[in-house]
Amino acid sequence: MTQTFMAREIAEIPASIRASIGDNRDRLAVLGDDIRALAPQLFVTVARGSSDHAAGYFKYACEIMTGIPVASVGPSVASVYDAKLRLPRSVALAISQSGQSPDIVAMTRAARGAGAMGVALTNNPDSALAQESTHCLPLCCGPEYSVAATKSFVASVVAGLELLAAWTEDQALADALATLPDASEQALACDWSALSDRLVRAPALYVLGRGAGYAIASEIALKFKETSAIHAEAYSAAEVLHGPAALVERGFPVLGLICEDAAQDSFRDTARRLQAQGADLFVTDTLDGIGALPVVAPLHPLVDPLLRVVSFYGFIEALARRRGLAPDSPRHLRKVTETV
Repeated sequence: MTQTFMAREIAEIPASIRASIGDNRDRLAVLGDDIRALAPQLFVTVARGSSDHAAGYFKYACEIMTGIPVASVGPSVASVYDAKLRLPRSVALAISQSGQSPDIVAMTRAARGAGAMGVALTNNPDSALAQESTHCLPLCCGPEYSVAATKSFVASVVAGLELLAAWTEDQALADALATLPDASEQALACDWSALSDRLVRAPALYVLGRGAGYAIASEIALKFKETSAIHAEAYSAAEVLHGPAALVERGFPVLGLICEDAAQDSFRDTARRLQAQGADLFVTDTLDGIGALPVVAPLHPLVDPLLRVVSFYGFIEALARRRGLAPDSPRHLRKVTETV
């Protein structure tokens, strides 16, 4: 069988991380200096789709490490409603694989006009988004042909973490990122086929996470929809108890992205509660009576959730084909989506 573009691009994830870490070193040094000089009181993010999930990952990482709030700004605020924002001492972080969507470009232009420093994370450093930004961090992941973003999502998260490490001069995070290419190769080898056996005919499931892991849960839920026509919903492992848990009964599949961080114990409690309701539960942890999915040894609490999605990508490409679908070309979708 001919290998899909999606499979090839997933296999390229370790190389794209290495390229980002090497090629952006000088840009990151300048950007880190400029952000420290600005001493921002707020970050705003501008993104859609998988890029917005990468922005959500940055939000948790930034707020946990620095205490500076990160808010997602709807691109239509500028592109459709022409609202005037006030963003003194702020950084506008725009994430777009193509750098071409008019609403992302318009919101970035508006944010800079409102006083923000503009930072673009894009795979196209010559794009309109890059030109509208104060700084650009290229994703360095090469062409991506599959409609479903994989390596570009990982590269976007890595670029955001690199920015954070350079700005805060956090050596522990920088060290973890330096080992991430090798760890991602290990993550690609993790076998999640037990989950595939359960979901090959499933119509729906919940995906749970906490902190940066919630952003990964959102990305995973999107990929279930895009590639495998499964109605997946992402929830915080805390939020799921505020209503959505009412739908969980015997045989309902749930994927829990548990990591070794401050939320681990409470997440385990949630998993056991859903198990008691009859959920068909799979977790990236070891709990009695619950399906355990293999994971890479922990690197850093703010990096480990990203390794979960690397393992997941190989799984979901295979699941899509097993369900008789074409992962490179999901129904009704195209690679570059230009919205206003």
